[in-house]
Amino acid sequence: MYGILKDLSKHPLAFGGASISGEGAGYGFGNISEDDAISLLNYAVERGVRIFDTAPIYGFGSSEIRMGKAFKQNREDVFLVSKSGVTWHENKRVDMSNDPAVTQKMLEQSLRDLQSEYIDLYMVHWPDERVDIRKTLEVLAKAKIDGKIKHIGLCNTTLEEYSKASEVDKIEVIQSQLNFFERDVQKDILPLAKKDDLSFMSWGTLDKGILTGRVNRERKFDKADCRNWAPWWKAMDKESRYLVMDRIMPLLKEHGHTGLEMALSFNLQQDGVSTLLCGARNHEQLDGVLAAFENKLSEELLAEVDKLANAN
Repeated sequence: MYGILKDLSKHPLAFGGASISGEGAGYGFGNISEDDAISLLNYAVERGVRIFDTAPIYGFGSSEIRMGKAFKQNREDVFLVSKSGVTWHENKRVDMSNDPAVTQKMLEQSLRDLQSEYIDLYMVHWPDERVDIRKTLEVLAKAKIDGKIKHIGLCNTTLEEYSKASEVDKIEVIQSQLNFFERDVQKDILPLAKKDDLSFMSWGTLDKGILTGRVNRERKFDKADCRNWAPWWKAMDKESRYLVMDRIMPLLKEHGHTGLEMALSFNLQQDGVSTLLCGARNHEQLDGVLAAFENKLSEELLAEVDKLANAN
């Protein structure tokens, strides 16, 4: 493990806050009441989870608000991650902007919603070609001096964006998509993380549930689940992934493993990975994820699974 996240937790799990967005919609995965969300967050702390990742767009603010209520009394026990850049209009139409004024406004709102005087790790959510990232970083660098954030990170970044941002302040964490099906970061971002001793957090670790086998051709989603309506989900070639799962699941079962265990094992075996983002919507799901970390695939079996997945 690399960077600032390496000593934070006894295991590499970071709780993905989109899973507790609830009926607020935005980027989230279905209905969950505020009481149940807060209960789940506190249970995660009891189980040893320390890193909690969120963003304003998750539930149009509800994920941050729920974390704020859950952790108000035990703020020092958790490491909170939030982001700027994905905002929305009154009609809930989503927009992306790294304009410095927008960044400042979003940071201040997140501090209020999280009921905290500081955010442990604050990240730029997506690149914005309309804005020089260095201007955005100037806002975050001042916020760090003022004690409002402790560490700065970039999500879904490029080498060029990282280089420019690093001219202004130290970038300590990169968060990007990485899973068995999505491996682009192997080419440049993971080597960068290793070289510069950055913590790398993977999102999409379970490929929105496809890698667990629970999201399949028959799965239906409720209205508050982004997989019911999101254009990116509708456009995804899910069938090719379902076909791969059809091939590899019998092999995994033969060796006493699950798709969840394979997905976590794959990411953990990538050199440079520090932390895996995974969401959960109830105590049982969280228990399942934590248990899966204890039954990792061997490198040999993972190679066999990979070969089968790529067989013509």
